[in-house]
Amino acid sequence: MSKEWFENWFDSPYYHILYKNRDDREAKAFIDALLRHLGPSAQANILDLACGKGRFSRHLAQKGFDVTGLDLSSNSIDYARRYEQENLSFFQHDMRRPFRTNYFDYIFSFFTSFGYFDTDEEHLQTLQAIRQGLRPNGVLVLDFFNSTYVKNQLLGEEEKVLDGIRFKIKKWVDDTSVFKTIQFEDQGTAYTFTEQVRLFSLDDFRQLFRVASIEIVGTFGNYQLAPFRQQESPRLILVGKPYDRTTTT
Repeated sequence: MSKEWFENWFDSPYYHILYKNRDDREAKAFIDALLRHLGPSAQANILDLACGKGRFSRHLAQKGFDVTGLDLSSNSIDYARRYEQENLSFFQHDMRRPFRTNYFDYIFSFFTSFGYFDTDEEHLQTLQAIRQGLRPNGVLVLDFFNSTYVKNQLLGEEEKVLDGIRFKIKKWVDDTSVFKTIQFEDQGTAYTFTEQVRLFSLDDFRQLFRVASIEIVGTFGNYQLAPFRQQESPRLILVGKPYDRTTTT
């Protein structure tokens, strides 16, 4: 069977070249602000879902939490495992499948690591696996883009030259998804990769979370944890908690 787009792209060395200049300081400041808001205990078990090479898993582990990082990319997990220690472990895993049951106090999905699949059933499977992994009083934080902001602000074309490679990038949307095509040539070979992420709105997430028995208890609109505003917020950061449907009216 052919691999899905994210399996090919995220396991490619060119993915890491293109995105190597992301602002880690802003990301770590966001995580620190989130931890201050959530107030986890020192003994908290935290899952970093779609952890990549584990940069932010390591940041969490340095604070003393027991951290597990999961990612589908075998190359990323092989790299991350170099940093394993007593309170930090990494596993290759598909987020659509349950990992551990009733185990994690917090599950974090950072930096748009959701919305990659072809069907809503697969996105629901992911949320149900998250629901299964959380303890009864556990917390999910899902960091996604604001689809309204993306449609209004982040489309068009650009070029970037990194490590001697000229990346030509084009972004566009259809009724359901945002696309990014990355074209480049390296050592005489032409490559094309396409990212595709669903344009989930807050109402879409409310429906998905409801079916997965997760209640949205908070939203933020940027990495400084400002309130979410549909027309202007760059991010849609959701805070959810599991609930028992049999006892909820």
